[in-house]
Amino acid sequence: MDFKNLTQGRAKWVQGLAAGLIGALFAAAFFLPGWLDRWEAKTWDGRVHWMAKPAGETGKIRMILLDQNSLDWGREENGLSWPWPREVYGAVIEFCRRAGVKSLAFDVLYTEPSKYGVSDDEAFGHAMREMPVTGAVFLGRAIGSETIWPPFAPEPPWHIRGLDDWIAQTGYVPFSRATFPVPEISNAAGFLANVHLSPDPDGVYRRAALFEVFDGKVIPSLALAAYLGTHPSLKLAVEPGRLILGDRVIPIDKNGQAILNFRGPSGTHKRYSAAAVIQSEVNLQSGEKAIIENIEDFRDTHVFFGFSAPGLYDLRSTPVSGIYPGVEISATILDNLLADDFIAPVPKVIVLILTLFLAMLAGLATSSASGFIRSALVYLLFLALPVVLCLAAYRMGFWLPLVVQEAGVAFTLVFAGLIYYTTEGRQKAFIKSAFKQYLSHDVIEQIIAHPERLKLGGERKNLSIFFSDLEGFTSISEGLDPEALTRLLNTYLSAMTDIIHEEGGTVDKYEGDAIIAFWNAPIEQPDHAIRCMRAALRCQQKLAQMRPEFRKSLNRDLNMRIGVNTGQAVVGNMGSHSRFDYTMIGDAVNLAARLEGINKQFGTYTLISQTTKDQMANAFPVREISRVAVVGRKEPVVVYEPMLPGDIDEMKKQRMETFSAALALFYQGDFAAAQKLFLTIADEDAAARAYMTKCDELLAVPPESWQGVWVVTTK
Repeated sequence: MDFKNLTQGRAKWVQGLAAGLIGALFAAAFFLPGWLDRWEAKTWDGRVHWMAKPAGETGKIRMILLDQNSLDWGREENGLSWPWPREVYGAVIEFCRRAGVKSLAFDVLYTEPSKYGVSDDEAFGHAMREMPVTGAVFLGRAIGSETIWPPFAPEPPWHIRGLDDWIAQTGYVPFSRATFPVPEISNAAGFLANVHLSPDPDGVYRRAALFEVFDGKVIPSLALAAYLGTHPSLKLAVEPGRLILGDRVIPIDKNGQAILNFRGPSGTHKRYSAAAVIQSEVNLQSGEKAIIENIEDFRDTHVFFGFSAPGLYDLRSTPVSGIYPGVEISATILDNLLADDFIAPVPKVIVLILTLFLAMLAGLATSSASGFIRSALVYLLFLALPVVLCLAAYRMGFWLPLVVQEAGVAFTLVFAGLIYYTTEGRQKAFIKSAFKQYLSHDVIEQIIAHPERLKLGGERKNLSIFFSDLEGFTSISEGLDPEALTRLLNTYLSAMTDIIHEEGGTVDKYEGDAIIAFWNAPIEQPDHAIRCMRAALRCQQKLAQMRPEFRKSLNRDLNMRIGVNTGQAVVGNMGSHSRFDYTMIGDAVNLAARLEGINKQFGTYTLISQTTKDQMANAFPVREISRVAVVGRKEPVVVYEPMLPGDIDEMKKQRMETFSAALALFYQGDFAAAQKLFLTIADEDAAARAYMTKCDELLAVPPESWQGVWVVTTK
């Protein structure tokens, strides 16, 4: 009897070990190709969201934010329209100099001359020379006005030992293009730093590159430049997997990116409104009391200046917050540099060994457990054990992958159940019931279909996004009394909103005469791109019908520009505990807003992106207008002008064919032939007229490397 029990016990152990080995192999098969990365990222976000906490160095960082209150103050108290005169920012620099800050970095691109004239740029540059200020450079691979380091910009003083070997070993690709501030600002900056941040594939910012390479020169991130500026004698070196700063070793990947150790939700780093700082400096210069009472709070701190107003589109999605100012990511990087506590990834070989150990241990435990309660406790224990290990690893500063361990344990439990089902008939009903309870098919299907619901603060969805704005509305509003302006807006907005609602859209907000709307949230709409496109065309059609009446009161025509894009965005209730809106953020939203403004370049009134065109599946005819490159986008965007089928007669069809042929010549770089062809339709086609002007510019100054891209450098 004892021998029989021993034999049965050994058989169960063998079965348990076999289940564990198979479970670990299956988990590894999903883990190594990266198929679990998406789910792992979500579990990491959960760990960061619940466990992030400030470090001792967090209190050494300050942020000055140009927030919505600052914009309101500038407009209402000082009559400042956006963008502000750049000399206003000089007050920020002077305040920081007066307060004795250790470093000051501007997360703002000044790539276009000030609309207030060169003297405005010179005044800002003069202020920058009063103390070392780190300025912003945007690096790109497909866009950027510079392909070599410009002579007007100070070259970076830093060198990294071993950089060439590291590039050869990792396959890192240096950036080929860059956009610098205007010369008056570039040559006044103490240092120039890269502000280009790349999110993970799901659009969430979890990592950041500490340095990049352009034209053979090392360009640090904004945070690293601030750090190095206060440690001028620090020696830098790089090796595969690590960046060495003096006696500090920072774990990095092959792209030079480090995993960020977030300190908490947005606002963890102490922030001040730009309006309060500017008012304080103005008051101090006049001998009055500063708005900010404790100026000493800035002494010996590192200060970042950036944007946080929703309308300025510098809000990102991070593990700790769905709405996180881009400049606060730089603050987090510097925080990690000061504390020397970037998150280190656990090597894959250790992860696989640990997964195998847990899976085999789970297999042995399940084979030894008998009875419903004991088996349930085993399942709970081994499903919870990877979570405990990963939370402990996070607290120690490591990213230990959770999903592969859970997958190894889960696969082990499943295979153990299959083995027991085939070998022990009495237990098969119990095993089946237990696994249904803990691995519900419905729950798994819901997680697969809606993984974003696991993340607080909003959900990531594929939206079709609509931005509209009235042409020349500022001058129109200046000529109307408040009552007439209100009637005009109410009439116009009501008509457009009715159409958007009829097509199932959600109106996000009104910004003066601008309308922002989206489709496919909060309810699912498989045809959201078609709905959005139809709404845009109907709005243009409705405005055309209303135009004669508006002309009577305005003595001019009222025209509307519309930009439409389809893509991933975070949508949900966002704001404070007492006030929030159902709104959206993300790069797809930014692009839709830029498409609306790009209409000005071509004299068009509705532009859509390639993704919208693809998703509406030829529901409406379109013509390709251009390949445009805009600041903030790595790759050029192909834009199209949509139209209603009934609007295309034979004559218009011929013009469209002529435009298409001329555009092909333009892409090929044959500007003279393209201009000649555009001329034949220029009287009837505003886009053709725009291209004639562009061809003149390109013929006068031929581009060195022509890629057929119309560069739009304004944000």
